[in-house]
Amino acid sequence: MTDKTYNVLFLCTGNSARSIIAEAILNRLGHGRFRAYSAGSMPKGKVHPHSLRLLANLKYDASVARSKSWDEFALPGAPALDFVFTVCDNAANEVCPIWPGQPMTAHWGVPDPAAATGSEAEIGAAFALAYRMLNNRISVFTSLPFDKVDRLSLQTKLREIGASRD
Repeated sequence: MTDKTYNVLFLCTGNSARSIIAEAILNRLGHGRFRAYSAGSMPKGKVHPHSLRLLANLKYDASVARSKSWDEFALPGAPALDFVFTVCDNAANEVCPIWPGQPMTAHWGVPDPAAATGSEAEIGAAFALAYRMLNNRISVFTSLPFDKVDRLSLQTKLREIGASRD
């Protein structure tokens, strides 16, 4: 087993819901082995209140959650990224900055809970669905044998995770 800590960036357009939730999940599930971050191409500037409520209800530390631009991760001194995952279709189709170190990338599209409308229960259900999808994918990701697979095989597995039916 390698002692390397992998840096993972989750991207979304607004960085207020899906990418924030993914960051929290990976920092819990991958503690000590992964360091997760999140960012957006056009960040909202604040985390969606339902994201914060969901994370608090599930006993995640959301105190460091903030909506930020992906530009922060392309600057000198930014963490060297090993993996970059887009979690929304819009961000997947945008031209991303050049990430130092050529991280592996994959698209793990998840429906946008921040776009949900209806009652509080319906909106809460949309956030719960996003959480479940991300938790399932991240659980599979953290169980991959990184030190035993070559880069091409790993890239294939990352794409398969994103294509999985949750």
